[in-house]
Amino acid sequence: MSELIIKDAALLDLDSGEIVPGSSVRVAGERIVEVAPGGRITGDAPVLDAAGRTLMPGLIDAHVHAAVTTLDMPALARRPASRLGIETAGLLEAMVRRGFTTVRDAGGLDRGIAEALDTGLIKGPRVFRSGRVISQTGGHGDFDPVGTGDPRLCACHISSNWFAHVADGPDAVRRAVREELKDGAHQIKIMASGGLSSPTDPLDMVQYTHEEIRAATSEAAARGTYVLAHAFAPEAVVRAVTAGVKSIEHGFLLDAASARVMAEHGAFLVPTLVVLEQLAEIGRRWGYPAQSLDKLQAVLSAGTNAVELALDAGVRVGFGTDLLGESHPEQGRELLLRARVQTPADVLRSATVVNAELLGRAGELGVVAPGALADLLLVSGNPLQDLSPLAESGVGIDLVMRGGEVVRGGLP
Repeated sequence: MSELIIKDAALLDLDSGEIVPGSSVRVAGERIVEVAPGGRITGDAPVLDAAGRTLMPGLIDAHVHAAVTTLDMPALARRPASRLGIETAGLLEAMVRRGFTTVRDAGGLDRGIAEALDTGLIKGPRVFRSGRVISQTGGHGDFDPVGTGDPRLCACHISSNWFAHVADGPDAVRRAVREELKDGAHQIKIMASGGLSSPTDPLDMVQYTHEEIRAATSEAAARGTYVLAHAFAPEAVVRAVTAGVKSIEHGFLLDAASARVMAEHGAFLVPTLVVLEQLAEIGRRWGYPAQSLDKLQAVLSAGTNAVELALDAGVRVGFGTDLLGESHPEQGRELLLRARVQTPADVLRSATVVNAELLGRAGELGVVAPGALADLLLVSGNPLQDLSPLAESGVGIDLVMRGGEVVRGGLP
């Protein structure tokens, strides 16, 4: 088992919101085995001198779409799977080099990519995969074009593609969920309201009945996991969390009443502010559909208000980005956008300890502590005062370690 001692680090303590200088950490294999805040660790293992730089846990992005490799949705649908796989591998490697050592893929990443990561064929973050999303007909996951002739109906009430199972009725939803869990999905994603990218649903449309959502959450619970739900509208949020959904994605149109319901049911909110900014800035240039850009105007300025309402209600607020295609390099900008409504320490807690709790891996991810996975960053400057070194494509990150393996930077 390989060992490494990191000495003279300014240890970021997210519990206290403080930096502890002169600290040391011992890594053995993929785990942290010893932490000495403000102290030295001795031994025969190789030593990395942090030279006073900040040592912190790797970041967690709880909402990525690594397999959505372009904003040009019609072009994406025509791309062969082999090209998508190569592009996805590149996007994942860039994510981990930006300091995101763990991500939750919120739809589209297949088992082959996950296996390639696990076996070391490609480099990237630790991935919690949702598989295909579950959507109703005409919902946010239904990208079949309209006006092309007779609809494609079948007795099974399910149609599938690489991104979604379009399933109607509790039994069909249950079957679709079981299929994704069988294929190794870590959690299940459903579409509970209208969205930007889908062509036929208004943003405030409430999707899936309580019974359909309950079919998904009960199946997930039977496998010891949970459901996350894309939801904008307050009514969609309330219906989802009262039917057992654990994590609301985006929540751009959240109001005070729906935020209180989330808090009462212990649900998490995963805001994704940067996707709105990036779609507005570069969407048209890269072929994002015109009707989707029109929808964007209705929520463009609503995201930070939703975060504030959730925090005021006592909702646990995680961290996500939801970037698509050509906008992926701006992943770190979410840190700066969130800092408009939270302190840097709270933003970093969202992207570490809160997301680890959401993923069911508290104490193992998002912390620098004995027994935790050795997902570590060495950062120039003090992120409690300035998040820019982390946010600007990770330019201030001197070393990234994922599970004890250095994926950016070097060792002595």
